[in-house]
Amino acid sequence: MSKENDTTVTKFLLLGFPEVQGFKAVLVFHVILIVYILTLIINCAIIVLVSIKPQLHSPMYFFLQQLSFIESIFLTVVVPNMLRVIWLEGATISIAGCIFQSYMYCAVGCTECHLLTVMAYDRYLAICQPLRYNTIMNNRLQYSLVIYCWVFSFLLTQITLSFLCQLHFCGPHVIDHFFCDLLPFVELSCSHKFALQLEIFIGAIPIIILPFVFVIISYINVFISIFRISSTIGKKKSFSTCSSHLTVVTLYFGTLLTIYMVPANGQTLTVNKLISILYIVVTPLFNPIIYCLRNQNIKIIMRNLLTHKGEGIKTGLPRPTIGHEPL
Repeated sequence: MSKENDTTVTKFLLLGFPEVQGFKAVLVFHVILIVYILTLIINCAIIVLVSIKPQLHSPMYFFLQQLSFIESIFLTVVVPNMLRVIWLEGATISIAGCIFQSYMYCAVGCTECHLLTVMAYDRYLAICQPLRYNTIMNNRLQYSLVIYCWVFSFLLTQITLSFLCQLHFCGPHVIDHFFCDLLPFVELSCSHKFALQLEIFIGAIPIIILPFVFVIISYINVFISIFRISSTIGKKKSFSTCSSHLTVVTLYFGTLLTIYMVPANGQTLTVNKLISILYIVVTPLFNPIIYCLRNQNIKIIMRNLLTHKGEGIKTGLPRPTIGHEPL
């Protein structure tokens, strides 16, 4: 490979959705824009409410606040540039910009994956060890777990970043996607890709597989504890404490595993893009909605704020019993 060829490609062309043009492209653009803005508004509302309302100062709301913050960043990494690609019906992006987007997408996605695992552990403690819950899940452990999610995820993806920065691009420059997803981006490289592909495969173990296994183990123990409860009311109450998180985890890992772990044989590029939109755009909107619909405290506070009953918030809302609020 000559040095001249190494420097021929300086930008990539993101095709977006070539089959969606004209009025359809405008419609898709505005739908995604509305979903993006609505998701940011809901997540910001959750972040503010958990910060200012003493009724929400408990571990599960703290983790929900962190999840809202992470998903807002995750959306912003991809969606603004995706909207530009859809509006222009294809747009260019520099190699540095593509590497940065791939890195942030992986790092923030990894952070969210581990935070959902931490939330599963929180639900496990609340149901399986309720008497020790307050002692174990103290403020120090909460902050330590969140810091671990951020630091571990960004350090782990630094390995991927170092490989990406060493790639050379001298041939095709078209990415048939709406953002710089890692695998389509790597496939365009003229470099020897085996080391990076191996690193991606190995990296999927601590990023996706181990958290998924930990979540499964946590909920197996949760379900065993629930089935041991003699009363039907007790079972329903215990299950309600984790039903929202279980729904979010199922949706999140279901789309994630479909995109990156299930073989793509027989799947069209359009299907893969639609699944990616479900994972990147739709899931972050559903997550806070699912939590809010299931959470009485948040619904009461939101209702009082919308009806301007400030005093009702202080007097009409009981302080939650830690570990037994539906989440």
